[in-house]
Amino acid sequence: MKHVIALDVGGTGMKAALIARGNHPAAAGGGHLLHEARRATGRDRGPDAVVETILEFAAELFEIGRERFGVAASAAGVAVPGIVDAENGIAVYAANLGWRDVPLRELLSSRLGSLPVALGHDVRTGGLAEGRIGAGQGADRFLFVPLGTGIAGAIGIAGRIEAGAHGYAGEIGHIVVRPGGPACGCGQYGCLETLASASAVSRAWASASGDPGADAADCAKAVESGDERARAVWLAAVGALADGLVTAITLLDPRTLIIGGGLAEAGETLFTPLRTAVEERVTFQRLPDIVPAALGDTAGCLGAGLLAWDLLATEVPA
Repeated sequence: MKHVIALDVGGTGMKAALIARGNHPAAAGGGHLLHEARRATGRDRGPDAVVETILEFAAELFEIGRERFGVAASAAGVAVPGIVDAENGIAVYAANLGWRDVPLRELLSSRLGSLPVALGHDVRTGGLAEGRIGAGQGADRFLFVPLGTGIAGAIGIAGRIEAGAHGYAGEIGHIVVRPGGPACGCGQYGCLETLASASAVSRAWASASGDPGADAADCAKAVESGDERARAVWLAAVGALADGLVTAITLLDPRTLIIGGGLAEAGETLFTPLRTAVEERVTFQRLPDIVPAALGDTAGCLGAGLLAWDLLATEVPA
């Protein structure tokens, strides 16, 4: 059975799958899941050990495919965080993994017997999946924004993701929405992700509630129970998020705006005030549909599978 390896590398864990073509009820990206696995990234052991773990995991998946399905994988797709040179297959930099300029495509292809390998940025790869098989199906233009530890974005155009001239497109988390605001790791002050990411809401609510262990999910629950302190924290984050999103809408004019990540798990506690706040801020702009992501934490892995199938589709037969 023809299949591909899909691997999503995160800061703490890796998600992987073997994905085959077909119209199975568990369809994912024009195929179905034959095998799923997870493994710790082990970043505490250093970047070299992380790379070796990725190579070992991929090799294990390769062997599982060959043994169970009678044929080796046809290609592999890998999504990684940080700065990625997808064209040259290089994982340029990832602060949470500690690596620099890792020729990951070449290393994986070599370990897997010269298998074709596609390398992608984690958020853009997740956005590819959301656009094709998730919440963005049917939208010719969409913006995928996951609200997690930070905030990033994936710009979808006619079935593909726009990476930009240097691979930095979609970094909506570093739009300055509150000049002179909190310091950001990028060197600026008042970036969107310092105010509206799940980690930013967690910090703000821990401070406002006096509970150092409180997080964004706790804040959402407190909002739902009518806590005015929580409501103030929540609406401040929603307002900052709306300002950033309106900037993106003005520049990109997306048909669908897909919000994912941990903060989106609050459901309508987030989406109802967010839709209102965005609508209040637009003037001439056309409002996109603002919808929750559909694929959860599987988006990156499913997107990696799509990268692999796309790679096969563009190969020129010898």
